Parts: sequence; structure tokens; C-alpha cells
Amino acid sequence: MTDLAGINRLLDNNRQWAEMVERTRPGLLADLARQQAPRYLWIGCADSRVPANEIVGLASGELFVHRNIANLVQHGDLNCLSVLQFAIDQLQVRDIILCGHYGCSGVRAVLREDSLGIAEHWLHPLRELAHRHQDELSRLEGGDAQVDRLCELNVLEQVRNLCRIPIVRRAWQRGQALSIHSWIYGLRDGLVRTLAPSLDGPSPAKAGL
Repeated sequence: MTDLAGINRLLDNNRQWAEMVERTRPGLLADLARQQAPRYLWIGCADSRVPANEIVGLASGELFVHRNIANLVQHGDLNCLSVLQFAIDQLQVRDIILCGHYGCSGVRAVLREDSLGIAEHWLHPLRELAHRHQDELSRLEGGDAQVDRLCELNVLEQVRNLCRIPIVRRAWQRGQALSIHSWIYGLRDGLVRTLAPSLDGPSPAKAGL
């Protein structure tokens, strides 16, 4: 028989949260039920240790979030493309934050050449990225250093991919205010670091990408 104690605890937590929100910010939930108007789109890793809203101090309705294993942006991923189009064309977000994190399990698995089943196909572009930077990675001492460097390289690669997506390019061509930010989060200290200057146009070269 299934033990429902844990699930029931989540439902209790939800009731307490809803009461707290209504007590501290009266009317917020009713306002959010009518519409959302987030300024930011967050593209990040699905890792449970990287709660997007919490680490940047934003409340419900302020951050539109898309997450997957290893924060990848793939041109054939209809899920990601749909999120991008809705965020840019409908919500009119002004900032896209591509945020990876140090110690990413997906990155580590790629470097260890683990067998990952279905995820093996998903992470194939990351394997190719690791291969392209093999010389640089091999000069680093210790597996953690290699993992963290590939995490950084992966963020920069995904920002390049974002800049090439027609949805993003069309927004820039029509003069829509849209900036892309290359971030990485530290699990050990809880801090976000910027890996490259922000982009507000179709030239990745100016950000050193």
C-alpha cells in the first residue's frame, strides 16, 4: 500500500503557503489568477538544488521558468521553442537568463561517460561540446575542476544557441527590447556569477561568445 504521509504533508504545506501569501500580500493570488506579466524568462537546469525564484528573490508571477537536464537549448526541442515564443511574443519578457550551475550531474555524467538511457540522446550535444574542448579540460586537475569548467562552457554554448534561434532574432530585428544573460549558480555558496556580458542584439561576438 502506498504511504501517503509524505504527499499529505505537501498538501498541508500548500495550505499554509496559500494562507501566508494571502496574509502577507493580500490580493496577490487573485491578481495572478487574472494575468501574469513576468519580466524575466529563466532557462535553467532541472536540478532540485537550484530553485529559480528563490535564489533571485522573486515571487510568484515574476519569473517565467523553463528547466531541463543540463540547461540545454536545442533547436529541435519543441518544448523549449514553445516556451521561448510564448515568453517573447506573448509575455514580452525583457530578459532571458540562461543559468547553469556548478557540479551539474548531467555534465558530470557526460565526462564520466556514464550510460544514461534516454538521457543519453538528450545530452549528446553536451558530449560534443566536451569533445571540442577536450584539450582545455584535460589540462585541469581533478574531476570537479573539469566538471565546473564544462558547466561554464555549456552556459556560453547555450547562449550562442539562443542567439541563433529565429524567434529571438526576429524580436531583435523588430526592435523589441530583449537581453540575454549568461549566469552560473554555485551550489556551495548560493551565489550567481556572470560569465559574459549581456547581449541585446544579434552579435554574440561582442560578448566574447
